[in-house]
Amino acid sequence: MPRRRCSLPLESIPGLCGGRVVRVADLESLGLNRGTIAYRCRPGGPWQSVAPGVVALHNGALTRADRLAASLLLGGPGSVVTGLDALWAAGLRRCPQPSGPVHLLGPPDRRRTGYGLLIVERTDRLPPAVGPVPCAPVVRAVLDWSRRSRDRNAVRAALAEVVQRGRCTPAELVAELEQGCGRGSALPRSVLREVGDGVRSVAEARAREVLLSSPVLRGALWNPRLLDAGGRFVAMPDVWFDDVGMAWEIDSYEWHLSPADYERTLARRSAMAAHGIVVVHGTPNRLGRDPAGVREELERIHAQCRLRPRPALRVEPAPTGGVLLGRDSG
Repeated sequence: MPRRRCSLPLESIPGLCGGRVVRVADLESLGLNRGTIAYRCRPGGPWQSVAPGVVALHNGALTRADRLAASLLLGGPGSVVTGLDALWAAGLRRCPQPSGPVHLLGPPDRRRTGYGLLIVERTDRLPPAVGPVPCAPVVRAVLDWSRRSRDRNAVRAALAEVVQRGRCTPAELVAELEQGCGRGSALPRSVLREVGDGVRSVAEARAREVLLSSPVLRGALWNPRLLDAGGRFVAMPDVWFDDVGMAWEIDSYEWHLSPADYERTLARRSAMAAHGIVVVHGTPNRLGRDPAGVREELERIHAQCRLRPRPALRVEPAPTGGVLLGRDSG
């Protein structure tokens, strides 16, 4: 079979991912016949077929960007990327790295086959696309993924991160959850109760479970602002026991990535000690390994704190975005 040559400059080919992934129809509109395209996509050829009607203009391993591009071409105009790919595109990194099929949202009247590359979810609540690659807003993307996840800690980390970074509020998450499909919503709904309490990390969520198991400790406040008698800010501890003036700090190496972070942590704890606050230190590792021992230690220190006067401090609870989310009851 004679070798068919293509003199078409690759930069003139429309498509996503810098022209690396394109539709066969677009190649044909530029003058290439199907025989030439098929020949270049042969085993060992310079191109490769990604899905029916979509080719990659290279013969290397497909990158995640290639898969995103192919999925959007298969999905058609108006399709929007959601789930983990949208979260990573938004710069969020505490959720798992995207792998497997791309999660795509599309109009309700459009039927598409994924060919193992994508999951197409038809919806009459198609969100506006944001970013260079059309992605769902963070509030929609994180809940679309959370409904499909069974990893409670991963969902905790993702929902806490979007709130902590100011990408959306607990109120917006609750509203989106109520408007969306109820299937798979039990896990994100449960985690949102933790976020509404002020929990900002997986370690704090585990701590919450420890405290809720104790009738002595379950009234703790999460991430409140402590003010002195004159209304001046003192500190914002991870956990605060207002009845006895005791703070619980959950140390995580993740938050001490720089000397400045570590210095801020020391300054916060020094400020609390200067106002007579008993500060108890804990680690995520021990919380996961020995939750019962952590609870017993906290109960003993709590009992000792009752023997001294409570420090003269005012408390401003952590904001919950205007929505009151109740604590678990058992």
